[in-house]
Amino acid sequence: MGETEDERTARASRLFENFVQTSTCKGTLQAFSILCRQLELDPLDYSSFYGSLKAAVSSWKVKALWTKLDKRAQQKIYNQNKACQGTRCLIIGGGPCGLRAAIELALLGCKVVVIEKRDTFSRNNVLHLWPYTIHDLRSLGAKKFYGKFCAGSIDHISIRQLQLMLLKVSLILGVEVHVNVEFVKLVEPPEEQANDGPGWRAEVRPSSHPLSEFGFDVVIGADGRRSTLDGFTRKEFRGKLAIAITANFVNRNTTAEAKVEEISGVAFIFNQKFFLELKEETRIDLENIVYYKDNTHYFVMTAKKQSLLDKGVIINDYIETERLLSTDNVNQEALLSYAREAADFGTNYQLPSLDYAINHYGQPDVAMFDFTCM
Repeated sequence: MGETEDERTARASRLFENFVQTSTCKGTLQAFSILCRQLELDPLDYSSFYGSLKAAVSSWKVKALWTKLDKRAQQKIYNQNKACQGTRCLIIGGGPCGLRAAIELALLGCKVVVIEKRDTFSRNNVLHLWPYTIHDLRSLGAKKFYGKFCAGSIDHISIRQLQLMLLKVSLILGVEVHVNVEFVKLVEPPEEQANDGPGWRAEVRPSSHPLSEFGFDVVIGADGRRSTLDGFTRKEFRGKLAIAITANFVNRNTTAEAKVEEISGVAFIFNQKFFLELKEETRIDLENIVYYKDNTHYFVMTAKKQSLLDKGVIINDYIETERLLSTDNVNQEALLSYAREAADFGTNYQLPSLDYAINHYGQPDVAMFDFTCM
């Protein structure tokens, strides 16, 4: 005896909710694969996938999401999903920029493939979101995928949560996402080939991956400042030396932690008393400090070079910034202590414990880098 319509609706709703609630990259891709298989949907049929998914998952719980995505897709610029119909796009990098670009291209009607060399989203750092970004993400159903998204006065989100949210929207809109695939270089089409030839392709690792045969019209390098796309000159603006430190501490979500106020941004020129007291008590000299509470307790601060030298964080004072901040010129234990002291003072010693979260390298999640380069 087959399923009743109510049973089919309930099963589809459960499968979709499992997909929505996943909390890792691999878990999301696995739940999406199960969803498609169980509901007999073809994710490679990119032009009609969203419509097929919407027809298959029709419970009241998901209708608000479909309404938001439909409203977004109906914007004039997308020309009913036909503005770039037939255009094939390869996006290198599955970070927030790569995935948001994938969503936009899918709405324009493109065939979109994203490749990402990792299979985990592990970046704890927190991003401040400008009002127009919040509006954009809300129009893509952000609240459905992350219930705490910009609740009340909160205007920030961890990179990891943002990636998860954008990955789910991308998949819903028919974007093809491949993890553990690394871009190596572009492969130009032969000069003498006919118009119906393979076109531009990419050499990838592993070389046996089917995407090595994918021909595309557009390639977007969204793999960060060390982009692997050749032939593009990076332009830099350099001002006065600014050394940034980011630190993520374990958030155990206790009542005591919840009571600690965030620091949305304190700069020396606006609160000299705070920074002078910090320097007097700890010998830590900062230009500014920010503290956000998310999956972790996230701090970012701009430290003065002399303070880092005095506290033994930077070992030797070199003129060249790259040499100054190189791994072998930084005392990691002193850096851990410096960031913890600053975080402790900045929160008026109210956080019960400041144990470092662990990054994807298995190390305490603290980093120091040149913040001068724009």
